[in-house]
Amino acid sequence: MMDLSEPTMDYSNLRRQITFMKKSFFDQGYLDEQFNQLEELQDESSPNFVEEVVALFLKDSPRLLSNIEQTIGKYPQDFYRLDSLVHQLKGSGSSIGAVRMKNECSVFKAHCNDRNLEGCRRSLQKMKREHATLKQKLESYFQLLRQVGPREHAVNSRK
Repeated sequence: MMDLSEPTMDYSNLRRQITFMKKSFFDQGYLDEQFNQLEELQDESSPNFVEEVVALFLKDSPRLLSNIEQTIGKYPQDFYRLDSLVHQLKGSGSSIGAVRMKNECSVFKAHCNDRNLEGCRRSLQKMKREHATLKQKLESYFQLLRQVGPREHAVNSRK
């Protein structure tokens, strides 16, 4: 009898951890409603949809951050190119609900409009930190989700 309750207990504990972790992302301002909307699009035909979208963001965004850094280092400064690159990063971050990234991109764009190179540099460092933190948080979240797996599998594995 004990063997049957342990997988349920593990499943329930993991589920609680996942719920708490996700709530903390919202409470701390890392994610917004867009992330929930992505999760609503996920179904049996695409059970890893959200993780795949986030993985694309995490794969593409370092390239954009690197391009921004390289462009900041060139002289004369090309604020138009910087604005364009940050606009891409902002759109990419917005698509997964990465609200802190999106907000820092807006700050960067304002510095571009003011032709404030030092402000752009400071903002880039903040974007890189926000990206690293978000990456770590989301990777941990999806790692927990993979441990739980679809509910049917968790239930069927007890039979």
